[in-house]
Amino acid sequence: MDRSSQIIRTSWIGIAANVLLAGFKATVGILANSVAIIMDAVNNLSDALSSVITIVGTKLSQRPADRKHPFGFGRIEYFSAIIIAIIVLSAGITSLIESVKKIFDPTEPEYTTVTLVVIVVAIVVKLILGQYVKRKGERLKSDALIASGSDALFDAVITLATLISAAVMLLWNVSLDGILGALISVVIIKAGIEMLASPINELLGTSISEELTHQIHKEVSDFEGVHGVFDLILHNYGPDVKIGSLHININDTMSAHDIHGLTRKISMQMYERHGIIMTVGVYAIATGENRRTELQAKVMQTLAAHKDIVQVHGFYYSEKDNMLSVDVVPDISVHDDAALTSQLSAEIQSLVPDTQVAIVVDHNYTE
Repeated sequence: MDRSSQIIRTSWIGIAANVLLAGFKATVGILANSVAIIMDAVNNLSDALSSVITIVGTKLSQRPADRKHPFGFGRIEYFSAIIIAIIVLSAGITSLIESVKKIFDPTEPEYTTVTLVVIVVAIVVKLILGQYVKRKGERLKSDALIASGSDALFDAVITLATLISAAVMLLWNVSLDGILGALISVVIIKAGIEMLASPINELLGTSISEELTHQIHKEVSDFEGVHGVFDLILHNYGPDVKIGSLHININDTMSAHDIHGLTRKISMQMYERHGIIMTVGVYAIATGENRRTELQAKVMQTLAAHKDIVQVHGFYYSEKDNMLSVDVVPDISVHDDAALTSQLSAEIQSLVPDTQVAIVVDHNYTE
């Protein structure tokens, strides 16, 4: 079963659990002639909304690419997660308002054996459902499922607070509804904001994880003929579609045919192992005893000696075009690229007085 099918199946389980719980509450409410329990059953039906949103979002994200959307619709999943996070956040804010009202104007709740049984059943069902859906979401890397599972868990926590409040009321005749509700509401609001942050960051574009960065660097470096990996960039167009690029160092003695074969192999492996559509560029390392090799060593050493420079690569020198170019990656503390470029260009210019010098400032887009 593929990832999308698993997300949809998990969401259907969530809907089924909420419908069954609603049916149980409605039956008990009718038999006990309790309007409150019947209304709580209706609330459970609305809880299934997050699972419905997840299913719709997943279905829409599976639409094939078209001319206007050449990378597909995978990012729709992030919008689904945002909608569910907003529902959780809204529930938390509403709960906080009602809880604060109870603190200043407490009411004495009425509990019966029937209502306590319903509360216990609801807690157990919601805890099991929430843990299952959230774990599935983490395994499938689905923000929508994670948010949906968290929503169910928060329902269980709120209901548990009701149970604790009921126990305290029965034993000591003290109402904790408002205080417990306010504390839990704050936790839910905080979690809702964090749930919003994840899909929003994905839409804005986050840096690549350190683990994936090291993995890609290692895999590409293991190819024969590769002497360095640089400029790794990844763009996320949904959990299943990533577009990326990187550069590799190769000896300037390699033929165009061999370079073509090497970059093709790297691109194929990146797609097969990571689902990344990778463009591979090349930097030629000067070899042999000549002017280019000599300048390469001098320039690289001069630039690498700067404490503000993290990496130097991409050296290029052409006597025919009378130009020299090299890429540098500055430390994160450097904010004035123009000033840095001017300073470095002046230093390198002294090594090649009659040559046009171009210092290219690169930035690190990974963790």
